[in-house]
Amino acid sequence: MFRDVPQPILNRMEQLEQIDAADRLDGTPLTKRLKQITPEVGRFIAVLAAAAPDGQYVEVGTSAGYSTLWLALACRAVKRHITTFEVLAEKAQLAEETFRVTGVNDVVTFIHSDALSHLQRYKDVSFCFLDADKEVYGECYDTVVPRMVTGGILVADNAISHEAELRHVLHRALTDDHVDALVVPIGRGELVCRKK
Repeated sequence: MFRDVPQPILNRMEQLEQIDAADRLDGTPLTKRLKQITPEVGRFIAVLAAAAPDGQYVEVGTSAGYSTLWLALACRAVKRHITTFEVLAEKAQLAEETFRVTGVNDVVTFIHSDALSHLQRYKDVSFCFLDADKEVYGECYDTVVPRMVTGGILVADNAISHEAELRHVLHRALTDDHVDALVVPIGRGELVCRKK
């Protein structure tokens, strides 16, 4: 999966990594920054996605599509498909460009919309990656987990870097009898939940 990444995907990943690094250095406002995951988190979520059971894959918070590219690699490896949601127009435009230049539309469906208006339609979710505005994490968790298949995996980014903002959601997940959950200290911290 990682040894034969197509060159267009590698090129776009590198471009997005450079944009993200520049945004962080020059003080670009948080609302404008890509705020994407690190490459190590990309590999981490790709491995988890490839190990997920049969079912629907969803991503909440596409940004420019960097994390989606990692998940697309997993989808191709295990013959799955992912639907990803982004609400912000500027980021949606970047994501559409990312998917066009990398040719991943065979395994990615992009929806420029608020995920919360769509998630209740999904049944049998086997993998969910959550990396959006922190105030929607709780509602996303409460919507997705009941719709997950046994063995399904939910990963939420920023579990350590935004621990104060996410305290309620983290407590909910870590004490939820419906999942086994832990926080993994990789990148900015990943909450990983597996549906029982």
